Amino acid sequence: MPGQQGRLVGTVLLAVALVALLIGGAYLLTMALQGQAGEGTTITGALLGFFLLVVIAVLPLGGAGIYLMSRGRQETAEYADVAKEKKILNMVLAQGKVNLSEVALEMQTPRKQVEDYVRDLVGKNLFSGAINWQDGVLYSRQASQMKADHKCPNCGGTLELAGKDVIKCPFCGAEVFLSN
Repeated sequence: MPGQQGRLVGTVLLAVALVALLIGGAYLLTMALQGQAGEGTTITGALLGFFLLVVIAVLPLGGAGIYLMSRGRQETAEYADVAKEKKILNMVLAQGKVNLSEVALEMQTPRKQVEDYVRDLVGKNLFSGAINWQDGVLYSRQASQMKADHKCPNCGGTLELAGKDVIKCPFCGAEVFLSN
């Protein structure tokens, strides 16, 4: 899933930064303690070494890790939104006409959010159909182009859109397949 790789790499970088801080800190502390005995480095040298360790290794690795983790979370959220928009498109294409409230219930998403998804799809030129905001109904391109004079060839009843390129007579059940 998108975003997982960034979060994984970010976590690894944070872990490496923490390990570098612990190992480098322990080494410098050991050297400073030995310096007290006259065999190692001075406390000032150990502090300088610790400062350089933090600035050169820990901060860049930790910063990159935090950035990658937050970017991974953001990508995961964006992917979830794209998946919901795709589901809306598929519902409209499959059914020809869908009610926004029904879409919101099926997706377990507030209707306002579903409307925002539809507006986003329109803005991206991915949804081409008709939208009746007042009634809360989305129509596929085929449904919006269907004329009211479509009559059933079997019984003469008014046909209704049943799915992508399919119109159906609600009276006798005949299905008419549209061609593009």
